[in-house]
Amino acid sequence: MPEHAAPVTTRTDRPRPHVRIVHLTGAVFDALATGDLATADTASPVPLSDYFAGPDWRSVWRMRSEQTRHDPTSAAWVTGVIWDEDQHLAVGRAGYHGPPDAEGMVEIGYAVDPAYRCRGYARAALESLLQRARNEPGVRTVRVTITPENTASYGLVAQYGFTAVGEQWDDEDGLEIIYEISADPARR
Repeated sequence: MPEHAAPVTTRTDRPRPHVRIVHLTGAVFDALATGDLATADTASPVPLSDYFAGPDWRSVWRMRSEQTRHDPTSAAWVTGVIWDEDQHLAVGRAGYHGPPDAEGMVEIGYAVDPAYRCRGYARAALESLLQRARNEPGVRTVRVTITPENTASYGLVAQYGFTAVGEQWDDEDGLEIIYEISADPARR
């Protein structure tokens, strides 16, 4: 994934964190799905914090474990680690729900460990995911779904031109608003 040439500043004029999304393997997903941090750390390309193996993200790891078991190539697309290159820290998770579908759509997801929130990591991860989508010839549309009460996530994606195109019911999260943007900046 491309990296930022220079730190960009946020509204607080703090340098934006320099992150990359580090992809994980099925073995790491399997270990995290059971809460086994020691095994996950052994197989992971970067060290993970306790939060990664905790209960809050376990359902995501179970889903990715199953997904990569059925389609090992999806590991290059799905949830990875938001890695702070300067601090050498795993601060969250981000990725796509899978490779582009038949219409060229990818859905993104991201979450930051509560210990590292409000530091620009979600923004940096979103920008990294959008940059990759722009660089992938098979991607035409980027989607994100957000619960109506998650005003922070909506406030972030709205700054990048995402617009509401519908809603859906998610068994885990409930009602979600579907937002999309063209992967091609010229079509926005």
